[in-house]
Amino acid sequence: MPSPPAVPPAPGGELGALLAAGGALVLDGGLSNQLADQGCDLSDPLWTARLLADDPAQIEAAHRAYVRAGADVLITSGYQASYEGFARRGIGRAEASALLRRSVDLARRAATTRPGVRVAASVGPYGAVLADGSEYRGRYGMTVRELERFHRPRIEAAAAAAPDVLALETVPDIDEAEAMLRAAEPTGLPVWLSYTIDGTRTRAGQPLPEAFALAAGRDEVIAVGVNCCAPRDVLPAVELATAATGKAAVAYPNSGEHWDATARRWEGAPAFAPTLAAAWHTAGARLIGGCCRIGPPTITTLRAALPTRS
Repeated sequence: MPSPPAVPPAPGGELGALLAAGGALVLDGGLSNQLADQGCDLSDPLWTARLLADDPAQIEAAHRAYVRAGADVLITSGYQASYEGFARRGIGRAEASALLRRSVDLARRAATTRPGVRVAASVGPYGAVLADGSEYRGRYGMTVRELERFHRPRIEAAAAAAPDVLALETVPDIDEAEAMLRAAEPTGLPVWLSYTIDGTRTRAGQPLPEAFALAAGRDEVIAVGVNCCAPRDVLPAVELATAATGKAAVAYPNSGEHWDATARRWEGAPAFAPTLAAAWHTAGARLIGGCCRIGPPTITTLRAALPTRS
């Protein structure tokens, strides 16, 4: 009797299949606010990435706080880490590569404290490395090829530590999204693509349906959506993301306060309510959490509001 045909693996592997099953995975909240609550000084241009070299135990402690809070996915401290940024601190390429791998290892150690917790390697935009708020504007005057050359080595270094997924996050425009996806594809890892937005446009002003459509047909992309945006903008974005791609959506807004890059402080009133997340899930979001200014207590409340899977 002939053998039955092999069943092809689900796009995105085990994690992609889990999202396709319909439940939500709860992401963590803001790493920076948790580190600040632990007494860490984040005034350095490297921001949270400085602690990879200077005090990695603080990063692991912050990840553990989110595991205790109920997060199913930990996002690493690699957001603002780059070879160029480390070089300005006198750190050579070999050591910088080790620090990027360390960002994954620290999250992995914290994840082992509860079964089923996964690790997403954060890959922030070029603008984050400039440390001047450029990720909220985009349009750096660089070509897609130039941006790809910037992102490829940092993505390769993080991928070498075997995270469960690459989080291409806080992306302000389509050109950078294209560059990041090109750089990530050879790793073979599943990816989520998350834009930072204003209303129904990227920070660079492109319509979200066009931005999200970039991920359509790419099997490695398991989810597409938004982060570090106002909570009020999430539901329309999730609806547009699922319509444009047929994929699960990812949603992790900030508190709703506004970051003043010149004064380096948050302004305005919080507007994040965990109860909003049920509507995001109904609209197709399957990776749901918080970004800047969202801490462990809010993640605990968020988990209680969602039909989770682990």
